Amino acid sequence: MVTLKIVQVGDPVLRQAARPLTADEIRSDHTQRLFALMRDTMRDTPGVGLAAPQIGEGVQLVVIEDRPEYMVSLAPERLAEREREPVPFHVLANPVLTVLDTSPRLFFEGCLSLSGFGALTPRAAAVRVTALNEHAQPVEIKARGWYARILQHEIDHLHGTIYIDRMLPRSFMVDTAYRKHWANRPVSDICLALGLHAPE
Repeated sequence: MVTLKIVQVGDPVLRQAARPLTADEIRSDHTQRLFALMRDTMRDTPGVGLAAPQIGEGVQLVVIEDRPEYMVSLAPERLAEREREPVPFHVLANPVLTVLDTSPRLFFEGCLSLSGFGALTPRAAAVRVTALNEHAQPVEIKARGWYARILQHEIDHLHGTIYIDRMLPRSFMVDTAYRKHWANRPVSDICLALGLHAPE
């Protein structure tokens, strides 16, 4: 399996707006190879999403996949709290996101381009995304819960935004501390322990 280097925060490409792809570009051999490389890089890390700017390509392209094996360490009540279910692999080009439910959902997020850290980050409860798939055909997705969070996180990357721009700064921490102290605790308990007020 061939994988790509994931660029880290500080690289200019992560702070620039990515350009849309034409239908011919999406169907090109180069972009089709890029889909496969991004998929393999995401799985190798492992992650649940990867945007083209994260591998140094300033184009509007993301890959997403949330595999069942990524959820085994979470208690059933934490999965239910997150509204998290498996999401099969798919490609989105030129995605446009519309918020359907503005109710804030607060959970920890990390990023492959800020390796080793995470923070509580508010996201909208439900979204709609229109995009083109790997064949340059139009698709529409309506998502809630964790899937909606993934979509918001990855599409943010296409506009030069990283989760640290949206996080609650007091909750920023290393992954080892998150796994040791917070991974299976309710968000309300975490906010209380950290002296945070959850967004309303």
